[in-house]
This record gives sequence, structure tokens and C-alpha cells, in this order.
Amino acid sequence: MILHILLLVVGLGIVIAGAESLVRGASSLAKRWGVSSLVIGLTVVAFGTSMPELVVNLFSAFQGNADLAIGNVIGSNIANILLILGISALLVPLTVQRSTVWKEIPFALLAVVLVFIMGNDVLLDGAAVDLLSRTDGVLLVSMFIIFMYYTWGIARRQSESSPDTAEIRQYRSGFSGLLIIAGLGALFFGGKMIVDNAVALAVLAGMSEALVGLTIVAIGTSIPELATSVVAALHKQNDIAVGNIVGSNIFNVFWILGLTSTILPLPFHADISVDVGVAIAATLTLFTVMFVGKRHTLQRWQGALLLVGFAAYLLFIVVRG
Repeated sequence: MILHILLLVVGLGIVIAGAESLVRGASSLAKRWGVSSLVIGLTVVAFGTSMPELVVNLFSAFQGNADLAIGNVIGSNIANILLILGISALLVPLTVQRSTVWKEIPFALLAVVLVFIMGNDVLLDGAAVDLLSRTDGVLLVSMFIIFMYYTWGIARRQSESSPDTAEIRQYRSGFSGLLIIAGLGALFFGGKMIVDNAVALAVLAGMSEALVGLTIVAIGTSIPELATSVVAALHKQNDIAVGNIVGSNIFNVFWILGLTSTILPLPFHADISVDVGVAIAATLTLFTVMFVGKRHTLQRWQGALLLVGFAAYLLFIVVRG
């Protein structure tokens, strides 16, 4: 057990270093190429920090662990909003772009609503079982392609009309690319190290697969998002801090869960519907607080509110078992 704890701490250090490298490289490229930080946060950074979820879900799909695969994605989305944005906003109030408020956050909401609809076949269609089928998976992946097309459109419009004016340290393109690659690699290997050892500790404690997926694995695979968003917030890169989280939530559902259910249809149990409902509520809360207090800003007290919500959710699922 001591070895697992030690490796988990080492993995955390690797992830933090990777997040620092990724944010520096991505910010530099955004400035040099005239692409907004928001677009970089929604694509390169979001994809990179979602790699641990992708790895866990692909392993889960091939091994037939449906509860772990779905719990990992839904739990990560909940942790991203309630835990990570909560911590980031406590450190530095986060100003959110209008397009994120009115387009990306609603897109993330659509993602979890679709999962609820697709997963409740018995309730909505009178089917024999609840299942995320291969057809559902293909539809989710198709939505991901639409999102990527939309994001590319943002990049073109913003680079032409309103270039990014944030103060960002620039490196040569080659060095920036190396920083991004090194950061993604560190996030991948550090995240995997964290998850592997966290799961080993959870098994030693006798936790169920579903509970492991919603807690240890979900939080563990969200650590790259946490490290990246906190580092970005401290560097005053709010667009990356927020875009990373919103983009990761969209990636998690449309790309990772879509790809996973395309490989292997995933049974959708009743308890998961409750967790998807919490993800919907968390996303709605994020949208609502954009209009409470200082407009389009996630303030410190709102960050504290999100953290209280996450603590309450953790207590609920631990008691539920």
C-alpha cells in the first residue's frame, strides 16, 4: 500500500509538470498563429487532458467493464465543473467569454442530456433493457465532429476579426510544439500512474466497480484538467482554464463515451441515471451563475458553492455504495 501511495504522489507531480508545459506551449502557439486562447483550450488542451479518460474507457470497453467506463466519463464531467472550476475560481475569479456562455456551455449541457435520453430506453421507449448501443455511439461521435467543425469556425472568425491581446510569453514554434508534446506525454503517463495506483488502493479498501469509476477513477482522470486549469488560472489565461473544462466535458461524452459505446454497447443501470442527472444539474448551475453577481464571471463565492455541491455529491454516492 505504501508503494501505491508513493507512485500516486509521483504521478501527481508528473501531471502538474505536464500541465505547466502544455499551457505554456499551447498559449505560445495561440499567440504566434493568431488563434484565440479559447479555441486552443477547447481543442488541443481539452483533448490532451482528456487522454486519461480515453485510455481508461478503451481498456474498460475491451475488458467488458461497462460500469467503470460510464462512471468514469460522468464522474469526470461532474468533477470538472464542481471540483476543478470550483478550485480554480477560488484561486482567481474567472472571466468567461460570451461565446462560451451562450454556445460551449449549452453544447456541454446537450451532451449529458443526450446521454440521459439514450441511456433510458426502458423509460422512454419501453425497451427491454437500458443500453448505450453502437448506434448511440455513432451519433455521439457524429456530434463530436460537428463540434470540431464549429470550433474551427470560431478560430477563423476570431483570428480575422479580433486577435488575442492577452500577454503571453512566446517561444519558437518548434519549441512550443515540443512543450505541447512533452506536456501531453506527461499528462498521459502521469494520469495513468495515478489511476492505476488509485484503483489498486480502492480495491484494497473493498469498493465496488461503479463506485470506483465515479470517485477514484473519475477524480484521478480529472487531475490533468485540475492541474491545467489551476496553472492557466494562475497565469491569467482564463480562456484556457474555462475552455479546457467545457471542452473536456464535450470531449468526454461525444468522443470518449461515443467511441467506447461504438466498440462495445454499454448497459446503462438505473443508478447511473441519477449521476447523469447530477451532471445535468452541475452544467445548468455553471450556466446560471454566469448571470448572478458579476456577469460572465465565476467569482470566488460561486467557486466555493460548486465545491460544496461536489462534497455533497461525494457523500451521496458513498452512502449509496
